[in-house]
Amino acid sequence: MTDVSTTAAEAPQTQDGAPPNGGFRILAQYVRDLSFENPKAPDSLRIEGKPGIDMGVELNAQGRPDGLFEVDMKLSVKASTDAMTVFNVELLYGGLFQLNNVAPADIEPLLLIECPRYLFPFAREIIARATADGGFYPPFMMDPIDFVAIYMARQQQMAANADAGTGQA
Repeated sequence: MTDVSTTAAEAPQTQDGAPPNGGFRILAQYVRDLSFENPKAPDSLRIEGKPGIDMGVELNAQGRPDGLFEVDMKLSVKASTDAMTVFNVELLYGGLFQLNNVAPADIEPLLLIECPRYLFPFAREIIARATADGGFYPPFMMDPIDFVAIYMARQQQMAANADAGTGQA
């Protein structure tokens, strides 16, 4: 073990002040769109049993002319019974990211896996707060999302579509 410590000011940096191993900075987080519907209130607040839950996740990332990247995460949750829609929440939550010293091959996975991992807890809280404000107790808490699995499924789907487009099976 060594008793030499490196402070942030002493850590090696590149010309732009970023650590040499690459990474990203979160510059902003924001709600782009939020919709909460409780169409059968107050009856929906008194249902027996647990409603069925249908959830969706969509991810989108794009570069900007200023060299930054926007990552959007659309989360949708619909709770329903055979008789009614209990609630419906849609949230489009975004972040503005700066990438530092990231290899071109690593940009897409970073934007579609790591960036959403950092955004998700905040988006989850917004959805929980919306359901609580809608009168539901306990509020709806989304389970953690495996963004690696989503990314891998997307890559497999794109590969299958490319194979189908070239006539290969």
